[in-house]
Amino acid sequence: MPEEIVPDRGSGYQYHPTAAGLRALGCPGCKRNPDFHALGRAIRELRARRGLSQEQLGVAARLHRNYVGALERGEINPTFRVLRKLAAGLRVPLAELIAVQERQRESLRHDRPVGGQADGR
Repeated sequence: MPEEIVPDRGSGYQYHPTAAGLRALGCPGCKRNPDFHALGRAIRELRARRGLSQEQLGVAARLHRNYVGALERGEINPTFRVLRKLAAGLRVPLAELIAVQERQRESLRHDRPVGGQADGR
């Protein structure tokens, strides 16, 4: 099955890789891009450190709370502008957001089952 590009609810397009494409990205058990997954975990970690709800972060970052939730679930590939808004809403430098994302990505890489087999979750 080829990778597909489908319209999203906005004016742009959303990329949907096939399962083989996700395995090639290094996340055999993930249903989403591992970079987006790691970024979502980083946003959630930083938001929790600040004691903010998704709605509070959305207000501070001038983003809709549903968009913040989709980012945390790794469903969206944010633009640089959105990353800057998130960093401002979280009151951290953009470099810290990226550093936490990298740490989360390494954590995800080490959490994979031995042999690269999905554990059926």
